[in-house]
Amino acid sequence: MKTKVLVVDDSALMRGLLTEMINTATDMEVVGAAPDAVVAREMIKSLNPDVLTLDVQMPKMDGLEFLERLMRLRPMPVVMVSAYTQTGSDTTLKALELGAFDFIGKPRADGQNSMEAYAEELVDKLRAAKGARLRKFAVPAPSVRPVTSSSVTPMAAARIGISNKIIFLGASTGGTEAIKEFLMGVPADCPPILIVQHMPESFTASFAKRLDSLCAPKVIEAQGGEKVESGTVYIAPGHSHMQIRRTSTGYVTELQATAPVNRHRPSVDVLFDSAAAIVSKQAVGVILTGMGKDGAQGLLRMRQAGAKTFGQDEASCVVYGMPREAFLVGAVEEQYPLEEISRKVLQAAR
Repeated sequence: MKTKVLVVDDSALMRGLLTEMINTATDMEVVGAAPDAVVAREMIKSLNPDVLTLDVQMPKMDGLEFLERLMRLRPMPVVMVSAYTQTGSDTTLKALELGAFDFIGKPRADGQNSMEAYAEELVDKLRAAKGARLRKFAVPAPSVRPVTSSSVTPMAAARIGISNKIIFLGASTGGTEAIKEFLMGVPADCPPILIVQHMPESFTASFAKRLDSLCAPKVIEAQGGEKVESGTVYIAPGHSHMQIRRTSTGYVTELQATAPVNRHRPSVDVLFDSAAAIVSKQAVGVILTGMGKDGAQGLLRMRQAGAKTFGQDEASCVVYGMPREAFLVGAVEEQYPLEEISRKVLQAAR
């Protein structure tokens, strides 16, 4: 049976384009296309779609308000379709907090090959969304107090045992929320943390800024050449691979706008490979929720170099793809639910 998709977008051109792209997949069918949330609501009742594509900015009721109501009353997999703008990226990150499965930018007419690649990515995300684990809806609120150095008791600090370890983390689909939860359990004086999250370049700055406002450590989008210091989290920018490099005065970040690896730039494997080669036993590797296999071989090389390695378990993943691939090749030393993994990683960084 084909996956039934409902397209929601205020642009007739975009509705037609997305419909055409999705219908090229033999296992999918667009059963309806709605110009706004009001029409979409009625179509959901009558057509019972399996997956929804949802425009971020729409008239009558914006995408966020509609998504919030939908996830309360009729939870279903939703892929947000967002413009590559500052406003679009901020709104999309909020949508992921509200329970959207994933997002994709608006297609851009940069040539036939790019449109074909976009269609392939869109279909892949919709396919994964149908079989994904829906997160429970929760209104985003600063109800969880970040773990600061002042809020950690001496005994707890001794258990954490901050040292000269460096943490390397990779994630993809579902990773924006998983990374946020991971960092909410990390104190302000944590070991350095280098992160690759698969995300377009127009989104990573907003992602880093949002995390910085919520978490105890300082969170920045790496620009390349930053000294790797404790208490700081470095997010790879969406336009470049991120690596770690040793200098005479310590470690620094390094960016390379080379070809994609495993179809991704930034790639988790590139980050993990540099950790294995440069930091080896002083590294701690973590792989969280995501589609595909990026990071599996890099994490294996980290483990072979003497690093401690962790993976998110299947039950807490939105998509148990990357952690599964890493586990199957023997790269993951220990698996834990998302709510436990930051504590276990910090213990390993003693």
